[in-house]
Amino acid sequence: MEKTRYSDEELLEFKEIITHKLEVAREEFFTLQKNLRDGNENGTDSTNNNYLTLDDGADTFEKENTTQLAARLMKFIQNLEAAMVRIENKTYGLCKTTGKLIPKERLRAVPHTTQSIEAKLNSK
Repeated sequence: MEKTRYSDEELLEFKEIITHKLEVAREEFFTLQKNLRDGNENGTDSTNNNYLTLDDGADTFEKENTTQLAARLMKFIQNLEAAMVRIENKTYGLCKTTGKLIPKERLRAVPHTTQSIEAKLNSK
């Protein structure tokens, strides 16, 4: 008979992995937010405008990169939080496409996934 869900012990292992990844991601997100805030507060107030054009362009580019990274990190955090809800509901590890259990190796590598490799490859 094929397993239809992971045991409570297995779910606990995944919960620990996700909890650790959440802590790291939230810390990184907090740092990015702080860098964006500090960057805005420490704007270049120079009376010598000769060098501002290059600096402003680099600052803008850096700020856009940081903002994009923060947005991706926030999406990652939300996906991890959704995985925690699935653990609490005991539906964690079920492929949303096939309904079968996603292999443990995949969940350890991508703990927030909702699809098996087969389902992901077939959806492309």
